[in-house]
Amino acid sequence: MRSHPVPAATGPLTSWLLAIGLLLSPAVALAQAGGANGPAAEKPVIATGTVPDEATRAAILERLRELYGANRVVDRIEVDAVIAPPNWSDRVLGMLGPDLKEVSGGELAIDGNSVRITGQVGNEAARQQVASAIATGAGPSYVLKNSLVGGGGSKQDLLDQTLADRIIEFKSGSATLTDGGRAILDEMAVALEKVGQQQVQVIGHTDSVGSRESNIALSLQRAIAVKAYLEQRGVSADNLSVQGFGPDRPVAENDTDDGRARNRRIEFRVM
Repeated sequence: MRSHPVPAATGPLTSWLLAIGLLLSPAVALAQAGGANGPAAEKPVIATGTVPDEATRAAILERLRELYGANRVVDRIEVDAVIAPPNWSDRVLGMLGPDLKEVSGGELAIDGNSVRITGQVGNEAARQQVASAIATGAGPSYVLKNSLVGGGGSKQDLLDQTLADRIIEFKSGSATLTDGGRAILDEMAVALEKVGQQQVQVIGHTDSVGSRESNIALSLQRAIAVKAYLEQRGVSADNLSVQGFGPDRPVAENDTDDGRARNRRIEFRVM
């Protein structure tokens, strides 16, 4: 068996990179080559790396050709006896969705169950949409770090800057807000008034302790509680919707107290 190879160097003309590699497992790199100032749509997409079988290679290439066009995909993928985690091929294909075409100058890297996406997108809504699509495709056993950079000055930026990565806290195992959680929401209510009539989704997330079903229910209950409190603070109910993803979209490992605390969060997404 062999460990994953380092993705092939793409040189200074590369404008977009997708690198997929797992320790002691398959690796694939996807790059767009071409002049630095040329439109991304004209640049070839170069796929390199090692996969465990021909079926996986063919499936990845087929997906890339669907996304970027057959004439743009350059195949440099090798097949070798590498060790793949369970359902690795399906997870990779799930992450190769159309939202990736929104990313420029970026990289998608997979190391074990950790996934990192970097690069530029048009705005904050696109930043969250791309990351959400990757997380959905990867499944709950993968942890995604979203390092995409969106355009500045948007309504989403205003909400993100107000929340400032703080955790809206609830009493343990419940949808009852703490005093600290309400204090943050008081600030969010002011920011939401500045957003105006734009639709905003309140999204609840949990850690992985307990059953998935109960955590999804709890995350939705907490999102509903946040919406209700914001309405009390004067935010129009017509501008707010709710969603609960439970443990399915973690932003940190669930094997530490700090990681679990970061995963128990409320997200605000401008629609």
